[in-house]
Amino acid sequence: MGNGSANGLPAGTVKRMHWVRVLIGGFLAETLLILIVIPISMKFGQTPLLYVAPVGSLLTCFLFAWWVGGRIESRFVLHGVLVGVVAALIYVALTRARPEPLAYVVAHVLKLVGGAVGGLLAGRSRRGDGQGLLKRS
Repeated sequence: MGNGSANGLPAGTVKRMHWVRVLIGGFLAETLLILIVIPISMKFGQTPLLYVAPVGSLLTCFLFAWWVGGRIESRFVLHGVLVGVVAALIYVALTRARPEPLAYVVAHVLKLVGGAVGGLLAGRSRRGDGQGLLKRS
């Protein structure tokens, strides 16, 4: 049967969740997003945020999910999605769950997508099947 298991992990590898890393990644993603959007809103008003917030949500969650994924052994996509969930929940808590423009709801969905893709690419680069895409040294 070989020395690996059916899921591609070495035999005996425990698939555990890294909750602290997920919480830190989600917190840092949302913090970076806030640090990006506040100066934009102060200089240009609220309208540009309808475009900046969704793109920024996708990118910050992607980056921090990829960062989290570089330090774990398995469940890369799940960890990435959870980074997006934490980031979205932080925003909802900060705004006390007030109604939001549709663009912000889309931004929350994009946090999950960005996290999932970041986790996916982190997993591929960790396993060595990323064909050079975002390879870590």
